[in-house]
Amino acid sequence: MSGLVKPKKYDWKDSNLAMFGSDTEKEVKKEAAESEPAWEGAGQEEGLQIWRIVNFEVTSWPKEDYGKFYSGDSYIVLNTYKPDPDADKLAWDIHFWIGKYSSQDEYGTAAYKTVELDCYLDDMATQHREVQDHESEEFLELFPHLFEIMKGGADSGFRHVEPETYEPRLLHFSGMKKNIVVKEVPLIREKMISDDVYILDNGMKLYQWNGSGCNKDERFKAMQFLNELKSERGNAESEVVDEGDEPSEFNDAFPADVEDDDDDDDEQMSAFSDETKNLYRVSDDSGDLTFSLVKEGDVSLDDFVSSDVFVLDTGKMAYVWVGSDASAGEKKNGLAYAHKKLMETNHPVIPITVVKEGSHSRSFMNAIAA
Repeated sequence: MSGLVKPKKYDWKDSNLAMFGSDTEKEVKKEAAESEPAWEGAGQEEGLQIWRIVNFEVTSWPKEDYGKFYSGDSYIVLNTYKPDPDADKLAWDIHFWIGKYSSQDEYGTAAYKTVELDCYLDDMATQHREVQDHESEEFLELFPHLFEIMKGGADSGFRHVEPETYEPRLLHFSGMKKNIVVKEVPLIREKMISDDVYILDNGMKLYQWNGSGCNKDERFKAMQFLNELKSERGNAESEVVDEGDEPSEFNDAFPADVEDDDDDDDEQMSAFSDETKNLYRVSDDSGDLTFSLVKEGDVSLDDFVSSDVFVLDTGKMAYVWVGSDASAGEKKNGLAYAHKKLMETNHPVIPITVVKEGSHSRSFMNAIAA
């Protein structure tokens, strides 16, 4: 263990993240987007398309792995849908997802390529930033079967490992209804939460542990997952145990010397103490980027003016509203604006959505109405 290098955690304080959603070096052009092989045919029909960033390149993610993400990687997720099921018009949401241990090069490329994909779709898509463990409900709803976060990167995944030589792992199931997240966590018995469900995966012996306060959705999803693992491995055994009734074999399966590499040392990342809505107007007219507080509390569409860009911070979500008559510089830097403003708050990694005037965004309208 001493020879292993602990992966660097995603650093929301990194000033280089100000590039999110922007291209300060050169203009993002449609020609560049059309020259990206990964975008060929993207967004032409309803459904999901997912890509992973590998060495600055956009690579297709296998459809059988949709819903599975690795904490060491960054991804781009395109959802193509019809706002009106009876009409042919398509709409698009582009989410880029940042794993907790994704490299700066990877998430920077994901941000840049998200803007490029939007350009390929004639600037008609809605852009979203998603950070591991702080995903929006809208993003999680794209994966109603299961949203799974595994340790490491895809290249170090478990897909082809034989069960007999399997590295033991602990999977944590939490959430409600369609928003169930399964995440690989450190193999530490003392950190298991009574409100949730876990699967202890020892390769050929599988345990489902139901915490005393878990809900039926967590139990159901965990049982589905357990059955799929058994099916994949043929003759694997499984056992369901309830908190307080664990057999000695279950407790003995936890090693005594596992390092807790999943601690959240950034208290601000999990704090949502201020959920007051704040609406800011963004301007670069003076040559410097400025934010002015327009309103605090309830907002309405009448507060948004076509000639400007606004950042609406609800405490749980941030929205960048881009007016149709805003300057070219203001239009292309939406994610960067929100990132800059959120760095001053106690909730810097909440989801960010860029909404263009006249485009479709259900969550933005819900935020206005709330």
